[in-house]
Amino acid sequence: MLFNSLEFLVFLPLVFFLYWVVFKKNLQHQNILIILASYLFYGWWDWRFLILILLSTLVDFYVGQQIFKNIDNKKKAQYWLWVSMAFNLSLLGFFKYFNFFIDSFIEMFSMVGYEMKSTWMLRIILPVGISFYTFQTMSYSFDIYYKKLKPTKDLVAFTAFVAFFPQLVAGPIERASNLLSQITNKRDFNYDQIVSGLKLILWGFFKKLVIADSLAPIVDDIFANYADYPASTLILGVFLFSFQVYGDFSGYSDIAIGTAKLFGIELMSNFKFPNFSRNVAEYWQRWHISLSTWFRHYLYIPLGGNRVGKLLSIRNISIIFIVSGFWHGANWTFIVWGALHALFYIPVYLMGRNRMYADNVIAENSWFPSIKEIGQVVLTFLMVSFSRIFFRSPTITDSFAYIKQIGEDFSYAPYAHPMGYRMVDFYILIAIFTLYEYLIRKDERSPFKFKSRFVRFAVYALLILGMLLFYDDGVNRSFIYFQF
Repeated sequence: MLFNSLEFLVFLPLVFFLYWVVFKKNLQHQNILIILASYLFYGWWDWRFLILILLSTLVDFYVGQQIFKNIDNKKKAQYWLWVSMAFNLSLLGFFKYFNFFIDSFIEMFSMVGYEMKSTWMLRIILPVGISFYTFQTMSYSFDIYYKKLKPTKDLVAFTAFVAFFPQLVAGPIERASNLLSQITNKRDFNYDQIVSGLKLILWGFFKKLVIADSLAPIVDDIFANYADYPASTLILGVFLFSFQVYGDFSGYSDIAIGTAKLFGIELMSNFKFPNFSRNVAEYWQRWHISLSTWFRHYLYIPLGGNRVGKLLSIRNISIIFIVSGFWHGANWTFIVWGALHALFYIPVYLMGRNRMYADNVIAENSWFPSIKEIGQVVLTFLMVSFSRIFFRSPTITDSFAYIKQIGEDFSYAPYAHPMGYRMVDFYILIAIFTLYEYLIRKDERSPFKFKSRFVRFAVYALLILGMLLFYDDGVNRSFIYFQF
C-alpha cells in the first residue's frame, strides 16, 4: 500500500480510530492491531511477501533467546548470531542478488571467449523493503550478542516491532532499543504529539508529491534520452535528480515518522537537511542516517573502525561504502556509486575533518552563511550529484555514456518539459523549497515552527495549494527506495 494512495487515506484513519478508541485501554490489543494493520499494509502488494517477513520474525525471535541463553559461552552465542546472519542474508541474497551473481558469472566467462546460456536466471519478484526489515531484525540479534539489549519474551511485541507499518518498507531502520522498548510499554494519547505528527505528514507529502513527483517526468525523460541532449540538459537532469531523490526519500521518512507519532511512537530521524552539508562526511551524517549508523555500529566498528591505524581505517571506510552501494541494489552502478563516495570521504578523513561538522549546522549563529560555507556546500552538492549519475543510470554503460555525452557536446540549449509545462516554474519551486529548508535547518522535526498562527496557517495553505498546482498527472508514483 502506498502512502500516496486512496487506500491509505482510508486505512490510516480507521487504524487510528481502532487504536485510540476501541483498544485504548489494552496494550496487547493495540500491538495485535499494529500487527494486523501492518500485515494488511505490506500484503497489499503481494500476500506472498508476508511469508518472508513472518519467517524473519520467528527466526530472530528464537535466535535472540538462544544468544541470551548462551551469552557467557562465546562460541555458542556466536553460533546463534551466525544463524541470524546466515538466514537473513540468504533471504536477502536470493531474492535480491541471485540473478546479479549469475549474470556476472556468465559475463566473466564470456570475456574469455566461453559463451554460457543463462538457464539459471530466475524470474524472482523482489519483496518490497526486504533490505530494510532484514537489517532491522539482524540488529536485534547483534544488540543482544553485544550485551546492549535483553531479548523480549513477548512474541506479539516483537512481531509488531519487525512489521510496524509506517517504517516497514523504507525505514528508518530502527533499533530494538528504541522501537521495541516503546512497543512493550503503554502509550498515552498525546495531543501535541499527534499534531506534530500531522505536520510532518503534511511536509512529507509536499516533498513527495510536489518536489519529487513533479520532477520525475523531467528526470526520466533526460536519462532515457541522454544521447539526444546537450551538456546543459544532462547537467540539469543530474541536479534535478538530486532534488527528486531527496524529496522522495526524505518525504517518505517524514510521513513515516509523522505516522508513527499518531500511534504514540517516536522513530529516529533519517534526514537532517543533507543538501547543506559542507563536506561528504557531514553529508553522510545527514543523509539516510539509520543506514549509515547501522553500518557504523555493525560493520565499521567490528572491523576495527578508526582504531587500527590509517591504512586499515581506509580499508574499513572503503568496505562500508562499497557494501552500502551493494545494499542499494544488484547492479554494478550502485557499487561504483559507493566506491565514489569512499573516494570522496577518504581525503576528508585523512585531513581529520570527518567529524568537524557533527554538532553544528551551516550558519550556526547567523542568518547568512559565509562565502567559505557557500563554497563548501556547492562543492559537496556537485560531488554528490555527480555520483548520482551512476545511481540513476540503468547500467554502467549508460553511466559512462551519459558522462561522455556531457564532455562531447558541451553546449547549451533550452530544455522543454516533456509534458509542455514551463520549466521556470520548477526552477522557482526548487529555489523556494531550498530557501525554506535553509530557514528551518536547525530542527528537522519542526518544519512549521513559527510563533505566529497566521504564518503557520498561511504555510499550510501554500503547501496544499502547491500540491494542487504541481501534482496533476494523476499518477500515484511509488517511492524510489521501495526497490531496495
